[in-house]
Amino acid sequence: MSDLKIAVILGSTRPGRNGKAVADWVLTQAQQRSGATYELVDLLDHPLPHLDEAIPPSTGQYAGEHTKAWAATIAAYDGFVFVTPEYNHSTSGVLKNAIDYLYGEWNNKAAGFVSYGSLGGARAIEHLRAISAELQIADVRQQLSFSLFTDFENFSTFTPGPQYADQAAVLFDQLESWAGALQQVRVGEPVAA
Repeated sequence: MSDLKIAVILGSTRPGRNGKAVADWVLTQAQQRSGATYELVDLLDHPLPHLDEAIPPSTGQYAGEHTKAWAATIAAYDGFVFVTPEYNHSTSGVLKNAIDYLYGEWNNKAAGFVSYGSLGGARAIEHLRAISAELQIADVRQQLSFSLFTDFENFSTFTPGPQYADQAAVLFDQLESWAGALQQVRVGEPVAA
């Protein structure tokens, strides 16, 4: 087993959220792999108030205990799969808030994206890609986008087609490759050619 650790970050805390089923499916797909250990990080388990740190996160000088706990959680991972709904052509406010709390803990790590929404959540992913660039997160090309119309029964029961397993494997391959390379960058060792 690789020493890579990847967090599947569930970016919705909304009552009745569809994201839990999507994140559980992602974890089930990931458990078949040996290139990394995947763990769920559910934002329901990390209640963060609206950003309340007076000093910018880029300094790493966190004051709040909730911020320090969140920083320790994120620092432990080499990469991330962000599972996001699409709300108003973007990601969820709770996910954006959680991301905004930190800076250095995100740097030089890799991310992949899984979204869901009426248009598959594609616009939420585009916003997350821009945010990732600012945080020095290397995002991979492969993404998964689930439609509320075709991948959920009655807009609530997650029923992904079998084709998504192959797409998830590509996402994991890309993510593990980049996370491994960036792990070397973070420890200051040259990346092997």
